[in-house]
Amino acid sequence: MMPAHIRPTEGPLRAEDGAITVFGLFIFVAVLMIAGLALDVSNAYRIRTQLQVAGDAAGHAALVAREFNSPSVAIATALEIAHANMPSGDHNSSLRAEDIVFGHWDGDTGSFEADPNAFDAVLVNTGRSQDRTNSVSTYLLRFAGITALDVRRQTVFETYRPTCLKEGLVGEEEVFVNSGNVFVNGFCVHSNDRVGMSNNNEFEPGTIVSMPDIRSLDIPDNGLESNDGLAAALRDGSYRLRILQRVRDIIDGVQNPNSVYYPDYIHSSIPIHLNRNDKLDEDAFEEHRIHRIECMASNQKTQIHADTVLKNVVIWTNCEFMFGQGVVLENVVIVNESTSAKSFNAASGVQIGKDDDCAAGGGAQIVTLGGIQIPAQLMMYGGQMIAVGDVSFEAEAEGIEGASIVSGGEIIGSSGGRLGFCAGNGMEDNFEAEYFRLAY
Repeated sequence: MMPAHIRPTEGPLRAEDGAITVFGLFIFVAVLMIAGLALDVSNAYRIRTQLQVAGDAAGHAALVAREFNSPSVAIATALEIAHANMPSGDHNSSLRAEDIVFGHWDGDTGSFEADPNAFDAVLVNTGRSQDRTNSVSTYLLRFAGITALDVRRQTVFETYRPTCLKEGLVGEEEVFVNSGNVFVNGFCVHSNDRVGMSNNNEFEPGTIVSMPDIRSLDIPDNGLESNDGLAAALRDGSYRLRILQRVRDIIDGVQNPNSVYYPDYIHSSIPIHLNRNDKLDEDAFEEHRIHRIECMASNQKTQIHADTVLKNVVIWTNCEFMFGQGVVLENVVIVNESTSAKSFNAASGVQIGKDDDCAAGGGAQIVTLGGIQIPAQLMMYGGQMIAVGDVSFEAEAEGIEGASIVSGGEIIGSSGGRLGFCAGNGMEDNFEAEYFRLAY
């Protein structure tokens, strides 16, 4: 008989050899599945990020190129940019020409309406999927029967125009306004350097005063208290002033019937040449025509005669250009290649745009490679001034109702004026540059 402390090591009821192996196999398979899920999902997210980057790059490139090109050229440009953002060797089928669709984006409803002739939005689809024959292969998930994953992304880019560049005072350098001004709801004062002002200005709710850092605001010690509404109007922000890069294009384009800058009220692109020393009044200009007034030296000048009312004309010049007192511009574009600080100037009393309570049409634009100086009684009604150089003006007390002033230098502005806001009405012919943002 076997001693009590001795137990059998073999036999059908006592042997436990290999029991842990079966349990370990289950653990091993579970670990593989978890590791596979982590590895393959991580890879899918990596691909997802790549597709998103490529789609975003394509959307932005497509809209930028579409601004002055056909849809086919814009799509080709977008594909080139997008493929440069994809990993080397990635399938071109991740983004195809038919995946880039121009149209209109409704931000309120989150819906996109395709329109091949549109300029304002683009939808881009990117994907690695079975229907594209480029789905993302799995590594360990295939042991669970999943051999490939579909990964898709969608991007919408849209154009927009910043409110400050529609109506307001916008300068690359300091924008300074003196005292006693009333800024109406919607009007904007912006500088890419700093804004400065004296006391006793009023900013209605809805106005904007912005600069890259509001701590650089240049005001008297009690400026926040003495400028009613200023504190609520302050914003941090900066803009790339793209319209200033278009000044040369605008100068050339208003004379070219194939340009987007060519006014629709001009009926002939053949210019009428005027002598700078002539009496330049209504009789000297012909409606619906382009006129050229040329100077042979940079210090030479020309002048529009006092009380002249110009309508439906384009004027090109390279002279220092003076407006006589009481000159009125309605449906007029004047472009100036002079780089003088006084390339446009006036003794007093020039009206840019028709005084029509912000009705459609009647606006006027003056554009120069130099500066603008209007020391008294500026009136702007749906008007625009764009200068590569500095701008200084003093407005008539009730003389601003719809104004866009953009300077590549400083703006020194008005005293005692009311700067009204037209919400873009009556300013539809102003020169603008598109800006681009990710909408979805």
